[in-house]
Amino acid sequence: MEHIKTFYEQTFEINNGSMTIQGPLSSQELSRYSFHEDLNAFRPPAKQFEALKSIADFPEGRIIAATHNDMIVGYVTYLHPDPMERWSEGNMENLIELGAIEVAPEFRGYRVGSRLLELSMHDEYMENYIIISTEYYWHWDLKGTRLSIWNYRKVMEKMMGAGGLTPAPTDDPEIISHPANCLMVRIGKNVPEESIEQFDELRFLTRNKYRKARGEV
Repeated sequence: MEHIKTFYEQTFEINNGSMTIQGPLSSQELSRYSFHEDLNAFRPPAKQFEALKSIADFPEGRIIAATHNDMIVGYVTYLHPDPMERWSEGNMENLIELGAIEVAPEFRGYRVGSRLLELSMHDEYMENYIIISTEYYWHWDLKGTRLSIWNYRKVMEKMMGAGGLTPAPTDDPEIISHPANCLMVRIGKNVPEESIEQFDELRFLTRNKYRKARGEV
């Protein structure tokens, strides 16, 4: 599968100037910017910035960034699922994961997360992918936002909805370990039926393995 990437950008005004949403960006293009020190939800900022550059150069990797005064203040990543996750078991070239989305606290309130997702989907080639996002409440900034788990879940669902992702059932043990966790999915209009069926097998992998062990399938 050829992973074609088409660049888009959008600029809008905020209280202290303007912000640009742009991408997909290459590692070289990312290197032209500094990285906001409060983008530390997943690892220290310097290490996270290096991780984004690595993802950007994967054949399927996509980084969409929000920039302000030559600084990255938010981003979203897309790449193939981690080899340790169930979602990689089918070796599906057309399955990619929204691996991370983060916005520096001082720039929240401008719909930056939603804008990142919306711009991501401007690329028509995204219609060739099944896109997933695994949402775990322990990754959420409950302290910073002062939201309850369930209110945060509502905000998260609304934001993901801007990119066309909606909740989907699964028997993945980590996701079903807490009722606030969820799997979000967007199936592109060009995804063949056999890929959708293969993805459904992955969604209920535990059940299907159990049925096979009992000789039911």
